[in-house]
Amino acid sequence: MAFFLALRNIYKNIKNSAIIALLIAVICFIFFLGNAVIEKSNMSLHQSFNKSLTGDVVIQKKGDITMNLFGANTPVIDDFFEIPVLTAFDAIMELVSAEKGIAGITAQVSGRSFVDFQHVRETALLCGIDARSYFTMFPGIILEEGRYLHNGEYGAMITSERAKRIKSQTGLLFKPGDSLLLTSGGVYGFKIRDVPVVGIFSYENPGLFMNEIIIIDPQTVRVLNSIQVASSSEIELSDDVVYLLTADINDILSMDIKNSQTEHGAEGFSTEYLQTWLSQSKPRSDAVSSGGGWNFIIINLEKNIDAGSFINSLNIKLEPYNAIAVDWRSSAGTSTILLLLIQVLFNAGMFLVCIAGAITVINIILISVFRRTREIGTLRAIGASSSYISSLVLCENIFLSAIAGFIGIFAGLLFINWVNSLSFVIQNELVSSLLGGDILNLVFIPRIALLSFVLSVLLGVIVSIYPIYVTLKIEPVEAVRQG
Repeated sequence: MAFFLALRNIYKNIKNSAIIALLIAVICFIFFLGNAVIEKSNMSLHQSFNKSLTGDVVIQKKGDITMNLFGANTPVIDDFFEIPVLTAFDAIMELVSAEKGIAGITAQVSGRSFVDFQHVRETALLCGIDARSYFTMFPGIILEEGRYLHNGEYGAMITSERAKRIKSQTGLLFKPGDSLLLTSGGVYGFKIRDVPVVGIFSYENPGLFMNEIIIIDPQTVRVLNSIQVASSSEIELSDDVVYLLTADINDILSMDIKNSQTEHGAEGFSTEYLQTWLSQSKPRSDAVSSGGGWNFIIINLEKNIDAGSFINSLNIKLEPYNAIAVDWRSSAGTSTILLLLIQVLFNAGMFLVCIAGAITVINIILISVFRRTREIGTLRAIGASSSYISSLVLCENIFLSAIAGFIGIFAGLLFINWVNSLSFVIQNELVSSLLGGDILNLVFIPRIALLSFVLSVLLGVIVSIYPIYVTLKIEPVEAVRQG
């Protein structure tokens, strides 16, 4: 009975009812559309990083500064930040390998350097990998030319985007077999390495910085980062090296000059001689590739394993090793953290919009209640209970809110289809990385639609509380006074 009476009241006050429905529909539309875009971005970033770079969980050394796979998450100190090494790598690997629900596990040592090729200099993010497990863990790495880096091999792989940039700047087609000159400097001095490129690859869905990555053997990164790794094998030193350890500095300089003049004529030392020497002085193939000198352990989980619960459980066990497990978002870097911040700010703004909208709707409902004083007083006079009066007002507002929720979601769906039909090209690199491509493509997400509908109904309940209180204050005598 109350429901049909509520429908009648809505029809009788169609103008006020339409305004209330429109306000709630607009709020629902904005909430649905904004969160759908953010969730689409979140899904795209997760797929991109999970399948290509970060996995589900990353173990790193515990510290006061949060960091990603290539530096600090705080831009102000990132240029001065050195990624710490996992000091208990072997013990942590043994601990993690015994955990249930792990689909894959690998290790990474990271670094930064300058890359030189034919007078073109660029910066690069170095990803020193354990090739035995790295490529099987990340199907998002697509081989374009050449081959994948082998375990224990001295070499590197560059992205097709970097190869295209090199061609556009030099006019030369970069191909596997060519070499790159990597240089780095720091408190331990200047490091330089000439590294052959064995393959060119691309990422299935590259993030903001992923095209700057060079996949490389871990020992080269350790050398460029001045990371010392102990080895249990015996190392034999040649007579020349033994002599250098004990010789006087003047004798060494004289020897270098003499050798340079003998082998290269009067010109002496040259950049060509340096590059030739570097190409011949590559690290030993049996150099340490495991057992230490790693910055991160990367883990992929089975589909039925919740990452949050796994991380919480693992961090308790990692406490004695001064290490911590973080999710993909923390290890992916600033783009994912920026998206999380956008989501928080957007929903905080929506909260304020909901408050403003609710105040407006309450005022409209109160006007409607005052206009119906005689009707409500009459109902009270013939014995209508407080619960009946309350349910009458509540039914009206919930029904209006539900209709408004459907309208807002349907309008959002139409808007999404309209935007997708435009095939809008995104020019900004940051925005395109957040949305998962250069073409703007939005998706309908049922979970967000359900949340939007729940929000609209919840607003209907909230805006009914004060008007119900006012309605219950109306006495039967008011009906008599108004005739």
